[in-house]
Amino acid sequence: MSKIAKKPIAIAAGATVKVEGGQIEIKGPKGTLKRAVPAGLKAVVKDNAITIERTAEDKQTLISHGSLRSHVANMMTGVTTGFTRVLLLEGVGYRAQAGKDGVQLALGFSHPVLYPVPAGIKVETPEPTRVIVTGIDKDMVGKVAAELRRLKLPEPYKGKGFRYEGEKIKRKAGKAITK
Repeated sequence: MSKIAKKPIAIAAGATVKVEGGQIEIKGPKGTLKRAVPAGLKAVVKDNAITIERTAEDKQTLISHGSLRSHVANMMTGVTTGFTRVLLLEGVGYRAQAGKDGVQLALGFSHPVLYPVPAGIKVETPEPTRVIVTGIDKDMVGKVAAELRRLKLPEPYKGKGFRYEGEKIKRKAGKAITK
């Protein structure tokens, strides 16, 4: 058994857990998340903690065991504190502005780009070059941040484009002029 799968998940204050019909539902101050429990696994709530146990020993169950435990732990964190990804936009004239219908982006193309934000995700732009993606579902926050970044990947010469906060872009030397 993996080390991750053995660890119990503490139920945070203000959160409630309900397991029924092959599905686990966690409610907290920030919202509610649900996830299906794969065949061969079961979630057990006791002593103010959640443990994931195997009911079968086939290969797929072994693979899913640690993954489900990590997903449930992320659900617990999401409904109590939430998740945030910060993107920085570099480049002359590059800017972002959040609106009610999505994020309006000027990325050096001949046209503005409108990115529609999915339900459950909040996108803020406190500055034109800073985009903050927040939500309770870690998978969706990461997916939205990755899709925004994919619109204009950082290039290696000047570093123009979206990058995550704290990410280092490996720069290349420009063309050398010889005489």
